Formats: sequence, structure tokens, C-alpha cells
Amino acid sequence: MHGLFWIMVPELYQLAATEMELVYKSPILVCILIAGADGTIDRKEIKEAIKFAEKKKKKSSSSVSTLIHEIATDFEDKLKILLQNYPYESAQRNPMIAEELMQLNSIWPKIDRTFAGEFYQTLLDIAAKIATSSGGVLGYNAVGAEEARYVNLGMINNPETT
Repeated sequence: MHGLFWIMVPELYQLAATEMELVYKSPILVCILIAGADGTIDRKEIKEAIKFAEKKKKKSSSSVSTLIHEIATDFEDKLKILLQNYPYESAQRNPMIAEELMQLNSIWPKIDRTFAGEFYQTLLDIAAKIATSSGGVLGYNAVGAEEARYVNLGMINNPETT
């Protein structure tokens, strides 16, 4: 994963390299977790996530926007590279990703609270967007059972309330 994300975001300067890397890759991990929850990561879900991330970055001038812009650049390639580090089967992959995302909880106190809160909300927004982009009656904005297990990102605490 090294080398994929090295645009600097001031709020992350004080983090160790491994912590910074987790912050940078967490939106992609959320995509893999939610899009792959039903066992298949479909291109439609990935495209929804990319479009959403691109739109999100245009609405904000914060460092979160800078970070999302960097992640959205070559997003599909980054996702494929990251996906190679995990088992193919979602039943094995998802618990690993959930555990990795849980490590954000120890990073929140080390970074600016406003940045952490906005970034957390972005992760939730991405999860919800992906979950509603597939499945349901005729594909209309319904969340499948597997996606529903993860869509609220229960493994990640809200940094603004902890």
C-alpha cells in the first residue's frame, strides 16, 4: 500500500506511518466491506463509491476533501491493489477489514476532532451510498441483508462523542 497515498494532510502529520496509512485506506476498506458484504464486489457499487467520493470532495474545502480527492484519484486501481491483501471469501475478509477499521478508534484522539468527525461522517456516507447502490426490489435503493450488517460501521466509534 505504500506509495499509493502520499499527499499530505496537516491533521495527520503527527501520526505514525501505519496510522496515517490506515486513515488513507479506510474509505477503500469501507468500500470493500460494504460492496463485498454479499460475496461479490460489483462494478456498479465501486462506480457509485467513486462518484460519491468525487462529489463529496467538490462540496468541501477542508482537509477531508483533499484526502478524499487523493483517494478518488485512480480509485479502482487502489481498490484492486488493496483487495489483493485480503481473502477472496467475504466470510473471511469482512471480519479482517472490520478489525482493521476498528483501529481508527485509537487514532481519533490523536487528530483534530473536527477533521475526525467530518472524516467519520464521510465513511458513513460512503457506506450508505454503496449499500443502497445495489440490491433491493429492482435495484431501487434497498440495503441487502449482508450490507445491513456493516452499513452503520459499528466497529468505528463516532470521534465527536467519545
